[in-house]
Amino acid sequence: MQGSANLNLMIKAARRAGRSLVKDFREVENLQVSTKGPGDFVSKADQEAERVIKEELMGARPTYGWLGEETGAAAGADPTRRWIVDPLDGTTNFLHGLPHWAVSIALEHKGEIISAVVYDPAKDEMFWAEKGSGAWLNDTRRIRVSGRRHMHEAIFATGVPFGAKKTLPATMKDLAKLMPACAGVRRWGAASLDLAYVAAGRYDGYWERELNAWDIAAGVLLVKEAGGMVSGLREDQDPIEDGALVAGNEGLFEPFRKILREV
Repeated sequence: MQGSANLNLMIKAARRAGRSLVKDFREVENLQVSTKGPGDFVSKADQEAERVIKEELMGARPTYGWLGEETGAAAGADPTRRWIVDPLDGTTNFLHGLPHWAVSIALEHKGEIISAVVYDPAKDEMFWAEKGSGAWLNDTRRIRVSGRRHMHEAIFATGVPFGAKKTLPATMKDLAKLMPACAGVRRWGAASLDLAYVAAGRYDGYWERELNAWDIAAGVLLVKEAGGMVSGLREDQDPIEDGALVAGNEGLFEPFRKILREV
């Protein structure tokens, strides 16, 4: 694999955190769990994974800024660079013994994501990208978005809001409009992997609301470098800042987005 020093550092950190998470995943019934909100759990495994990643990344690049799901934001001496980290995307899957969760790490430079890693330890799939260098799976396989051009052939992914989230009615309207026009919709509970799967051509598109930067920063770059398109759900939205996005291949992006914007 050819990549920058920062990318190799990110991959090393993701693999190290993944080893820790896999060990805990095998003993998931013994995890000590606290509740942050309805359906939104945090475990000691989650916190330990972020500690491992932060130790690896900040130890090598102590001047960079930081934004992590568990430890929050911290400015760095270098104001132009920031790590954006979700140590365990798909925590609810993890805690229920479902092998679909990931480590997500992005590097931001002057407000733009330039390097991305989404690692699925349960399947040992490492999705990675650098701006201008394409998107890749593991060491040698370059990935591309799907080539489908017809909505009735397409499979899309989303996240259905849980608990009392205010976006549930809009998502139900999305589904009512979209499902008759396509081959299916999947809800697997890990935004970073949804975007990685769009990049790899497994899904034809993805949309969701009420996301955080750490959920999607790495995945957005993967989709773009795999030849896909990403925008806000509304014209005035920034996907990462506003946490409401639509992503897909070039051929289906406009009709897909049009359906969602009509809602």
